Amino acid sequence: MSGRAWGVLFVLCGAIFLEGIDVAMLNVALPSIREDLDMSTGMLQWVMSAYVLGYGGFMLLGGRAADLFGRRQMFVFWLVVFLLFSGLGGFATEGWMLIVARFVTGVAAAFMTPAGLSIITTSFDEGPQRNKALLVYSGTAAGGFSIGLVVGGLLAAVNWRWVFFAPVILSLLILIAAIALIPKSARPDRTGQGVDLAGAITVTGGILLLVFGVERATHASAAVTTATIGVSLILFLAFIAIERNSSSPLVRLGIFRSGSLVRANLAGMLFAAGFFGFQFIAVLYLQELRGWSTLQTSFALIVIGVDAILSPTLTPKLVAKFGNARVIFGGLLLAALSYALFLPIGADWTYLAMFPSLIILGLAFSLAYGPLTIVATDGIAEEEQGVAGGLLYTSFQFGAALGLSSVAAVNIAATDGTSPAALLDGYQAALVVPLVAALVAAFISAFGLRSRAGADDAAPAPVEVPAPAAPVEVSR
Repeated sequence: MSGRAWGVLFVLCGAIFLEGIDVAMLNVALPSIREDLDMSTGMLQWVMSAYVLGYGGFMLLGGRAADLFGRRQMFVFWLVVFLLFSGLGGFATEGWMLIVARFVTGVAAAFMTPAGLSIITTSFDEGPQRNKALLVYSGTAAGGFSIGLVVGGLLAAVNWRWVFFAPVILSLLILIAAIALIPKSARPDRTGQGVDLAGAITVTGGILLLVFGVERATHASAAVTTATIGVSLILFLAFIAIERNSSSPLVRLGIFRSGSLVRANLAGMLFAAGFFGFQFIAVLYLQELRGWSTLQTSFALIVIGVDAILSPTLTPKLVAKFGNARVIFGGLLLAALSYALFLPIGADWTYLAMFPSLIILGLAFSLAYGPLTIVATDGIAEEEQGVAGGLLYTSFQFGAALGLSSVAAVNIAATDGTSPAALLDGYQAALVVPLVAALVAAFISAFGLRSRAGADDAAPAPVEVPAPAAPVEVSR
């Protein structure tokens, strides 16, 4: 790749790193935020839920906007919005101010992320170069989340507001680099391609309600959850009807004829569900049962961040030898193994006893995440790359919400009391959820090994391995 191409990739890696580190730092700063702003547990939950709603709800619309209004324009504009509202979160003096800031920050990420991904998929030719770029990109995303756990703990120890101010500084640097390095392109020709407003409203409303229903499942009655998800499904049916009759649909329904795209989205959703669900239970185990500090927990889990090193170094070699489909399948099986090894967790396990699960999970992430991104965008027309990216990240985000809600529900149901034994029973029951999710994801991905549609995924393609320069890290 040329120096300019590496520069563009560096900027986009910086943006996905920013998104990941932002989420991870906030996770570990929540106790300090609650104490300072005197927030109830319910309101504190909304600090996280608001971001998930904004991110998951507007991702698909963000992907289409990148295709229609220009990828560079959308990326730069929403990076500015991300910068401004992250900073406003740091100045919050009331809980509602912080929640609003997080929602808008999530919306900004929903437009910025698919725009960045589609810049990569349209700037690099499909094949070895694009694969290399996407694997570096995914490795950066992984590292952002891992590093954010530790950085967030350090910043929160000084003052939780720095968890919001630090991304502002990083955003500004990325913005300057983006304006200088990402080449301007002609505004897309939208002749005959009106904005599908009805489709945008119904699908965004449907996704918002679905993510909301899943995210709040453990905090609302069964009737409210059922009604919320029911209305969401009605909106999705309306969306399908609108898209069938639209001359310029938000999402061309024919895109779902791609077996590899559908498999990648389903497997990605389940993989994210297991991954985030597992991390949630692991954090509860270490902090609630074992009494570890936030910083100790952060350092314990950072080993999962080995994927930031392996994604751009080991994964390209494996893809070159075995193909994307086989590497994804292997990664999902490793994820299932990781969760299975953690199932018999005891009240006095040493860190060495936990280490195999954590290191295997980092390896699994490095094998599954990048190749899933490649498969989800391979063979998709350039004018639909933004939509393809939006679909994939919507699947990841919804999977994360689904996994967190599911493990929380099982944990609550299986915990009978506050004794260490009762807590342990709840954790062990909840850990079955990530295991099942990983196994189902592996089952779905296995069809890519056999079908003609997955032949290209499985066929080894020469992938150049990037120089072992330390990749910028990123979020999940």
